[in-house]
Amino acid sequence: MASSADVHVRICGQEIIKYDLEIKALVQDIRDCPGPQSTLMEFNSQVKEKFNKLRLRIQDLEQMAREQDRETDKLAIQAETESQRRQMLSNQTAWRKANLACKLAIDNTEKDELLHGEENQSTRQRKVTKDSLVETSNNITESLMSMSRMMAEQVKQSEDTIGTLATSSSTVQETNDEFKSMTGTIHLGRRLILKYNRRELTDKLLIFLALALFFATVLYILKKRLFPFI
Repeated sequence: MASSADVHVRICGQEIIKYDLEIKALVQDIRDCPGPQSTLMEFNSQVKEKFNKLRLRIQDLEQMAREQDRETDKLAIQAETESQRRQMLSNQTAWRKANLACKLAIDNTEKDELLHGEENQSTRQRKVTKDSLVETSNNITESLMSMSRMMAEQVKQSEDTIGTLATSSSTVQETNDEFKSMTGTIHLGRRLILKYNRRELTDKLLIFLALALFFATVLYILKKRLFPFI
């Protein structure tokens, strides 16, 4: 049982040493990192992961120390645990310093790039401004020519519209005259129809009176011949 515990202690110690070395290597990578920020963030993510694993293994080693039967083994493992804990704190300090150094280097690099970029941008801006002025002048000239053409087209369209309006006005006048003529014809026709209606009524009256006179004469003759004594 004691031999198995020793094996677990040795394995735990080896893993602690492995994580410690990996952390030191990553800290050195951070110290030498030229950027960009995304690369620094990736290194820091890996360091955090290694620190978490190292912290768990140190806790496991501390638990193993409490489980030892012999006092000497317990004290030895506790001393190793304490040593590894101090080493972890030292690595954390080195990690913070490496981050500060790396961030400072990245900031300086970005400032230099920004300064050089502003100089190049100023040169490009002057060239762009000159080209822009030329292009603007050409655009203005083209716009004026286009406006001139549009105005000429508008004048021609106005002339065509005036001609169309004159033609339409003449047509309307002719139509109005035709309407007046048709109105006169309609009034004349109406008077004729009324006249014919009155004549037809008169004819009907005359016919009715003639028939009445005829029948009265016939009745009178028949009366005289059939009833002479009346």
